[in-house]
Amino acid sequence: MFLRAITPRDWDAILTIQAECYSQFDPEPLHVLQSKWQVSPSSCFVFELNHAVVGYCLAHPWQLHVPPALYEPILSVPVADTLYLHDIAISAKAQGQGAGTQALNHLIAQADALNLNSLSLVAVQGADHYWRKQGFIPKTIDKCLSSYTDDAIYMIYNIKQRVDA
Repeated sequence: MFLRAITPRDWDAILTIQAECYSQFDPEPLHVLQSKWQVSPSSCFVFELNHAVVGYCLAHPWQLHVPPALYEPILSVPVADTLYLHDIAISAKAQGQGAGTQALNHLIAQADALNLNSLSLVAVQGADHYWRKQGFIPKTIDKCLSSYTDDAIYMIYNIKQRVDA
């Protein structure tokens, strides 16, 4: 399995994987997903296995502690201090093959290239357990996460701590 940049022909597969992986809320429309890619194509990628897209990641620079709401396109990036991991989804047929670790390493490198000291995300559908194992720490924020699931948890990964450890 390897990761590569998203191309326009990948969007049908991305929409299929999104629908497969997120059962607790309605999928985001194509134009919303593409808006993340358009503002930061270097931090958005797909996982490919046997010439087929089996997963994707949409990440973009953003402001720490104020994650963007679901279903709203990103029209511009504010002054950023984190690389926000908006969405990572791996098809069931490709899970357990190291895609998560590969993605995290790539995102850390992207954040470093953008001079950002953290990654952040909103974990849904119980994924906070996975992200805790990867070194993400839950953080209480003032922003309401009601556009996400009832179990939504904002989490931060401090890149400097990883380097210092």
